[in-house]
Amino acid sequence: MTRLVQLMAGAEHGGAEAFFTRLAIALQHTGQEQRIAIRPYPARIAALQGADVAPVVLPFRGGWFDFATRGGLRALIRTYQPRIVLSWMNRATSLCPRGDFVHVARLGGYYDLKYYRGCDHLIANTRGIAAYLTANGWSADRVHYLPNFPTVAAAGAPALTERRPDAPLALALGRLHRNKGFDVLLEALARAGGVHLWLAGEGPERAALERQTHKLGLDNRVRFLGWRDDVPALLAACDFLVVPSRHEPLGNTIVEAWAAERPVIASDTAGPAELIVSGESGLLVPVEDVESLALSLARLAEDRAVRRKLAAAGHARYAAEFSEARVVAAYRALFAKVAA
Repeated sequence: MTRLVQLMAGAEHGGAEAFFTRLAIALQHTGQEQRIAIRPYPARIAALQGADVAPVVLPFRGGWFDFATRGGLRALIRTYQPRIVLSWMNRATSLCPRGDFVHVARLGGYYDLKYYRGCDHLIANTRGIAAYLTANGWSADRVHYLPNFPTVAAAGAPALTERRPDAPLALALGRLHRNKGFDVLLEALARAGGVHLWLAGEGPERAALERQTHKLGLDNRVRFLGWRDDVPALLAACDFLVVPSRHEPLGNTIVEAWAAERPVIASDTAGPAELIVSGESGLLVPVEDVESLALSLARLAEDRAVRRKLAAAGHARYAAEFSEARVVAAYRALFAKVAA
């Protein structure tokens, strides 16, 4: 068995951080030998411990003066002697010490590659990011495309019931940041009469979005849910997902919606455009195009047949490429390959 150490220095909440936790637990269930080092976030610690993963907790402050993290990582690697160290994103990668192991880093965006000069292999979670890496000098045999898998509702899990049954419900998920385009979504919602919206997430734009909601007269049609960990339940309750981002390198939520058999409207940015064939497995609209987004909202709100068609095609794509079993097997195969 190939011994693995994983390093995650990400934020308390976020798409990459959530997938890290899912993957670590899934690998544990397959019998993968691993040790994990993370920041001191209680919910993540509890989730990992609940799956019999005992994480090493370090500050991961970054910079040359983060002696506690550097010393802790050296001690972990010296004691455990992994064959592979998998670091997630910039900070964990830059803090990883040199050693007698294969250093693999996982990227979830078009990051500054100066942090990855000491790595042996890179994992990209979209084909677009993989192409970016090879275009910037990384050889193809050291770049590996491995997608994410989503959280899937347990069989028989009840859906949320607090929605209005007589109104079509759209769901949007993500950090409340300008890049996510939720202000564009609110403008479009104001033109798509009757559609209600649940917006799940937290971030610096929350107050501005709440003011915009009030100014547009949408207080009775928009609910701000805060950060939520029950995404499958939210998807089960809604009629369709909207991803209105100005910049979206991946689109985890699209695959989550496909797994839940929900159709998707998304802006035509890098991640959604790689995933969706517009009109077949979802609807793509131009970035920041309020009118096109409003028309797509109204179309899915009014046409159940179109919703069923898009949802079925998306679910088939999920099953073929993004299921937990397929993605975990791909990670295990990569570990075996680079360890050899």
